[in-house]
Amino acid sequence: MNKKTNYILMINLASLLGFCAIALLVSRHAIVPFDESIISFIQGFESPMLTVIMNGFTFIGGTVPIIVIFLLASLFLFIVWKHRSELLLFFAVLAGSTVLFMLIKRFIQRERPDIHRLIEATGFSFPSGNATMAMALYGFLLFIFLRHISSQIGRIFVVIFCVGMILFIGISRVYMGVHYPSDILAGYLVSTFWLTACIAIYHRYQKKRSRQEQVDLPSAG
Repeated sequence: MNKKTNYILMINLASLLGFCAIALLVSRHAIVPFDESIISFIQGFESPMLTVIMNGFTFIGGTVPIIVIFLLASLFLFIVWKHRSELLLFFAVLAGSTVLFMLIKRFIQRERPDIHRLIEATGFSFPSGNATMAMALYGFLLFIFLRHISSQIGRIFVVIFCVGMILFIGISRVYMGVHYPSDILAGYLVSTFWLTACIAIYHRYQKKRSRQEQVDLPSAG
């Protein structure tokens, strides 16, 4: 097991433990002061222009835009880079993250905040589906593009763009009044857990495939 795999597994374990800690605090209502203070801080910046911007980010983090971006990125992976295994990994990351947050929502059944809503949203609050899918989508794109982009400027742009989208989609849900900050953090963590688990399995598959190709190479001659 190399250092890269060790780092991935460490992040995987840390995200799982972090999520469990937040879920425990939520179940005991011990995180309410934290949530209310962050909500008050973020919504303190409310203005007509910022509301339009945040509403745009919350829309981008919705189901339809996520599916559209997934399809476009999948076409790019398939047509340009011709990496079918990475396409399957992409699908596994998004599908698994979706199933996870839906199951957890039904289990925890946390009601949405009603402090100051700028839009309406239905369903349970914990964890945030938008935050979960933002981390899954842009976290995967960050992983895959850093693997294939060698330009330093290109890599910096990808990091800023993907991290920015993840953060602002999450913040927008708090700003719009439909999620607690702990919902957002939980969404990030559960998605990071699944993303890193998928990447670890993918790396193991790639190494096994590479070893098998090396074994088969002499016989091919």
